[in-house]
Amino acid sequence: MTAKPLVLVVEDEAALATLLKYNLERENYRVRGVRDGEEALIAADEEAPDLVILDWALPSLSGIEVCRRLRQRPATRNVPILMLTARGEESDRIRGLDTGADDYIVKPFSMTELLARIRAVLRRIRPALAGETVAFGDIELDRAAHRVRRAGKDIHLGPTEYKLLDHLIQHPGRVFSREQLLNAVWGNDVYVELRTVDVHVGRLRKALTRFGGTDPVRTVRAAGYALDEQMKAAAEG
Repeated sequence: MTAKPLVLVVEDEAALATLLKYNLERENYRVRGVRDGEEALIAADEEAPDLVILDWALPSLSGIEVCRRLRQRPATRNVPILMLTARGEESDRIRGLDTGADDYIVKPFSMTELLARIRAVLRRIRPALAGETVAFGDIELDRAAHRVRRAGKDIHLGPTEYKLLDHLIQHPGRVFSREQLLNAVWGNDVYVELRTVDVHVGRLRKALTRFGGTDPVRTVRAAGYALDEQMKAAAEG
């Protein structure tokens, strides 16, 4: 089972926040909702989202400032941000996009349009979250068939190794701590020792290098694991 993409909803209107959460969960997203800008930054630090829905007008810290700060942080620098606002003027839209937002939707809006915008942003920026098949170098993961291939050869993975690879391949080059991988792959409500992550990363490495090829998983000392972008470049070059 594929880890669901996490959407951080930053909206202080309770009714709209509830409506967003309901519709996003129906579309198979995980949702974390917060009411102000300071909470948004804390939430993004605790678990980097796959997409942020960010209201412009927020208490304590504006959406524009939250967007600017998220773009300054390595963990959220490339996270797609869709801004919600009652401001429809072209100058405001330009300001939001220049600050780092990937898209902009003016209130009131239809939920159908918002969901379509989200899918479009994910297809453009995080294709791994929008498509059934994703490639990283010579590694190909097909969610529809639940199959992994490397250099044209089938790679047999256990369920946990498959979910681990699926999560890493959604964020190529990004370093995840053991705690972050535990939450993403095993879930927040399951107690698993940190050492278990190392065991499954080892199994994933062994499976992916069974027929040769460079180990695609990079260990970052005192930080965690990432898919190695240099390996990808070498495989594609």
